[in-house]
Amino acid sequence: MTTANARWEETISLGVIAVSQQSGSMKKLGICIPYFSGFGHTKRIAETIAKAIGDEARLLDVESLSDADWQALDQADAIIFGAPTYMGSAAARFSLFLEQIDTRWEHGLWKDKIGAGFTTAIHPSGDKLAALQRLSIFAAQMGMIWVGPTDIGAPVKPDHPGLNRDGSWLGLMVTEQLGADEDLLSEDLETARRFGLRVLAATQRWNAQ
Repeated sequence: MTTANARWEETISLGVIAVSQQSGSMKKLGICIPYFSGFGHTKRIAETIAKAIGDEARLLDVESLSDADWQALDQADAIIFGAPTYMGSAAARFSLFLEQIDTRWEHGLWKDKIGAGFTTAIHPSGDKLAALQRLSIFAAQMGMIWVGPTDIGAPVKPDHPGLNRDGSWLGLMVTEQLGADEDLLSEDLETARRFGLRVLAATQRWNAQ
């Protein structure tokens, strides 16, 4: 890790700690990560984000949601949506999950929760922006507070090579490495980890008493 990256890590860690201390005995947060993964890439990003967040995170495969999972979503302080980009938008099987939430929209059950999103595709563009727009517009309709990434990588900041290499700030974008030895770059996994910390810190601030 470079000195600059270490400083960034320290800043984020201190930010999280400062919010916790300022809030006193703050309740344990709940951050749900509902995702659909066709080939395992989106699942791996979801797992990376969850690991960064820690015990507060709950991974949810949208194709096998239990009643307890739906209850966790309704009680969550933040929801991070994850879907691959297929044919220019979020995968239809993830959209099916979103369309099951009409009664929650009607009654404002997810209002004022922190919302965030991520997507994967095999092309640097791959129309991933359209998928993130789908997720963020959904969150806006639900009355959620949207949080995007903040990393600025190379070439603007040469000491941050590979971070946020797709240059996305609406949500996290990850480009799969088709046919490579590693199907996800370590830089993308690091960007995902930082994104998880970013959402955690924002959720702590939003829920500070």
